[in-house]
Amino acid sequence: MRLRLLLPLLLVSFLTCGLDAQTPGDAQKFSAPSRTFQFTYSFAVKDVSGAKRVRVWIPVPQTDEHQTVRVLSVKTPAKSQMTREPEYGNRIMYVELQNPGDTKAEFSVDYEVTRREYTRGTYAQLERKDRRPGLVAASMNRLVAPDQLIPTDGKIKALAVEVTGSKTGAVDKAKAAYDYLFSTMRYDKSGTGWGRGDAVWACDAKHGNCTDFHSPFIGMLRADGIPARFDIGFPLPENKEKGEIAGYHCWAEFYAVQAGWIPVDISEAWKAKQKENYFFGSVDANRVQFSTGRDITLVPKQDGPALNYFVYPYVEVDGKPYPNLDTHFTFEEGNTSKKLPG
Repeated sequence: MRLRLLLPLLLVSFLTCGLDAQTPGDAQKFSAPSRTFQFTYSFAVKDVSGAKRVRVWIPVPQTDEHQTVRVLSVKTPAKSQMTREPEYGNRIMYVELQNPGDTKAEFSVDYEVTRREYTRGTYAQLERKDRRPGLVAASMNRLVAPDQLIPTDGKIKALAVEVTGSKTGAVDKAKAAYDYLFSTMRYDKSGTGWGRGDAVWACDAKHGNCTDFHSPFIGMLRADGIPARFDIGFPLPENKEKGEIAGYHCWAEFYAVQAGWIPVDISEAWKAKQKENYFFGSVDANRVQFSTGRDITLVPKQDGPALNYFVYPYVEVDGKPYPNLDTHFTFEEGNTSKKLPG
């Protein structure tokens, strides 16, 4: 029996209400530079005709102080359910197919997103706020603990002592780590090993992509007892109004008691060196965030290991991770007044 696209109106209404913590009008309360765009997240799971059970987890962006997200349409080959993993609060769309029959299962979600610039001020402003550091709450213990590929001992601890040891306060230590990685690493995706966010590998290789820049940053800060976290989503070209998006983009945040969460984007600073100072304390609106954290345990729990990060769909076929996917991500600037494809 062939798969059919099921899109009950009730499901769309449920998803929209569940994700809109703010109404579209709330975006007008923010004065920061922003971009509003339609984002289409689509993919196909290939060659599943002989499978007995196909499980699919899809990351779902959510509304927060930096972005407003509205679901426009959902197309899945079976009924979906919304879940949330408890460690980082990431939203997940889960779909399960039994004896799918067809050779390919197709999925698509359309969003309208307003993304706002996220800024906490300049280094000088932040450093002034952080001159009287306080104790970090116990609720942030997870964010000073290691991840599988971000240790806080060994080489990363030694590097933290070398780079940030003479500094006092979270902001000064973070700036020292930021400057070190900006000056010693290069954005270069040649060879193998890059893209996993392996902090030790990145320190040795001194090149990679955004995951490789931000993993040693997070590791060094955590080694100093400073909470730090990993954010991931997709980039939007700055001077284009629509097009395809080839892959993800990630950045980091660290916590200073007197200033709160502070964003950094070292890899973007490296690619646009005139913005070196800007990307310490700010990230622009040319992005959409899909999830936070590393070593993600999904809900319902996957049979495979924890996910290194969660931005692409994760699929298991008959209890094993299944990489045979075609993904396609596009954006178009402006609010959604045009008719969506049916």
